[in-house]
Amino acid sequence: VQLQAYGGGLVQAGGSLRLSCAASGRTISSYGMGWFRQAPGKEREFVAAITGSGFTTYYGDSVKGRFTMSRDNGKNTVYLQMGSLEPEDTAVYYCAASVWSSLPDAHNLRFDYWGKGTQVTVSS
Repeated sequence: VQLQAYGGGLVQAGGSLRLSCAASGRTISSYGMGWFRQAPGKEREFVAAITGSGFTTYYGDSVKGRFTMSRDNGKNTVYLQMGSLEPEDTAVYYCAASVWSSLPDAHNLRFDYWGKGTQVTVSS
């Protein structure tokens, strides 16, 4: 499965942005999906994940309450709605897919497919 994230850009602190991740090659309805980010000089960080059914979501502590992940299996796309953005959210954001639809131990799961990232920059 091929993944392409888009929707990044420059936004002021306190603003909102929605990222999308379009999949091709296979339907993603049987895949758990995730968003990760990596800031310069830092390790890759888990942001959010959603099970194949869309019924369960997981979030990293730093984004909980501010970000919402969703999916539209009919469009083969997942989304990350980001709100109350902070300069610390500046990073390259990546989407990923796991063959484990139910995402066991989602925060530590090794995802199988990765897309190219999209840059999000939050100015203060």
